[in-house]
Amino acid sequence: MTLKRLILTLTLPLYILDQVTKAWTVANFAPPWSDDAREIWIIDGVFRWIRVHNQGVAFGLGNGTDWAPVVFLLVPIIALVMIRIFWKKGAFDHILSRIAVSLLLCGIFGNLTDRLVQGFLLEEVMDGSLWHRLSSGYVVDFISVKLPLYDKIVPSSGGWWPTFNVADSCICIAAVLLFIGGLREEKAKAAAENKDA
Repeated sequence: MTLKRLILTLTLPLYILDQVTKAWTVANFAPPWSDDAREIWIIDGVFRWIRVHNQGVAFGLGNGTDWAPVVFLLVPIIALVMIRIFWKKGAFDHILSRIAVSLLLCGIFGNLTDRLVQGFLLEEVMDGSLWHRLSSGYVVDFISVKLPLYDKIVPSSGGWWPTFNVADSCICIAAVLLFIGGLREEKAKAAAENKDA
């Protein structure tokens, strides 16, 4: 399956889902620091929909720092360039890795869109400079899940996994698929070497 076909059938629909769910969250939930901040329980005590602003990366790393907006605008762009280079070199030659790359593209584009757009939509920085508004960009996270025993690993979490979104889910699934694909490739290589021996 070609990259273009995968982008049209997998990346694009998931990107649209990511952006629609984030737009709905921003339209229906006040910012997290607001007195009107709220949550919707999907499954009581286990799964809730809330609005979280993340300027960092996974698990909120870098949140609230001065360097995060610059670094996390550059990282996705570098990742896109690297994917293109590896694709041209044939690094993604089996279906699992191609699906993984399609999911990864959704994750990168989904969160990059947020970083480029969301800061410009905040009323608090409407009168700020272009740089101030761009550096106020953040990723909209909204899926909040409580995991059994997670509070034992991270006691301050209360058992709540860091809030995430559709794009984050795509990145995590892509990582798992790339890992599985790598294992399968190693097994196939080992089997071929044993056959030749």
